[in-house]
Amino acid sequence: MDQFSDSDLTLESLHTVIRLAGRFKEVNNRPPVFMEVCGSHTMAFAKSGIKKRLKDHVELIAGPGCPVCVTDQKSIDAMITLGESPNRILCTFGDMMRVPGSRHSLMTAKAAGNDIRVVYSPLDSVRIAEENPDKEVIFLGIGFETTIPVLTLAIREAEMKEVTNYSVWMTTKLVEPALRALLDSGDVKLDGFLLPGHVSIVLGKESYDFLPADYGMSGVITGFEPVQLLSGIYKLMNVLLEGKPGIINDYESVVTEKGNLIARELMDHYLAPFDEEWRGMGVIQASGLVLKDRFAIYDAKKKFQVSLAQPRKTKCRCGEIIRGLITPEKCVLFNKSCTPSNPIGPCMVSTEGTCAAHYQYMRED
Repeated sequence: MDQFSDSDLTLESLHTVIRLAGRFKEVNNRPPVFMEVCGSHTMAFAKSGIKKRLKDHVELIAGPGCPVCVTDQKSIDAMITLGESPNRILCTFGDMMRVPGSRHSLMTAKAAGNDIRVVYSPLDSVRIAEENPDKEVIFLGIGFETTIPVLTLAIREAEMKEVTNYSVWMTTKLVEPALRALLDSGDVKLDGFLLPGHVSIVLGKESYDFLPADYGMSGVITGFEPVQLLSGIYKLMNVLLEGKPGIINDYESVVTEKGNLIARELMDHYLAPFDEEWRGMGVIQASGLVLKDRFAIYDAKKKFQVSLAQPRKTKCRCGEIIRGLITPEKCVLFNKSCTPSNPIGPCMVSTEGTCAAHYQYMRED
């Protein structure tokens, strides 16, 4: 792993990418335009300085790969409301705590005395339910295919131990429907995708075959260290210059052709497709997963009724940012009223958020 972050190898890789980008520009009279789908890639590109260094050679656009950012405002308001009732313990990952709702955040609700806990794993929330049989314990199930299998493990654990005071509020997202929606909209003109490493561990390389087959679009699955990121860009440009659309697995140390079959079997056993709403993208058909009817006892959306008012409207442009239509600097709130200490939208809160990445590493531009 040290080799992938070696400074000399990174610099050599960078110059190689710039030379090939020059060749691409000679052929096409413009630089290549790539979207990194994964929020962790967005943060890695910004932190390493690669995005700034390639600014005049390769256009890198952040996509809808941050699970917190793509969660629509109504869902966030519902989760906060869910945790404000007595005799409930709400469990969540840490990056959800400061996401602003229409009235306040989970952090504010916790400060007001509600029992809201940050856990490292959904399995921790099952243990909490066992320890508190007199309370309903709810885990906020947000995430892509990276996280979803772990949610099913938690449900299986509750099922095996007959823990009936446990449920999951499912607001999950799937990668393929989102990429199809982006390409079908035609709003962003792309030459190819840098495909997510973590999600691909579960999905496998073959899950992206629809890109060249249905859209003539190429993609490269890559890792997160500087040399891996540059290797992904280099190989994607090579595919484009050869004129043969395809998918390359440049992360073979962890990503296989078919992915994690056990994880996918768990998902198929417990979950069914659902028309999920995305921030900035509306409802995308079969883009989420919900618990099958026979597991309704663990479905918090069926267990609890949450009544909501219309979400608060702000000038936050997070919805456009996650679709790749604008960069954070184009939002009038960025680095003014919207900062990490006072976030207006989720893109400034999440560790995978595009606004957070730009604020931390690219503000001087």
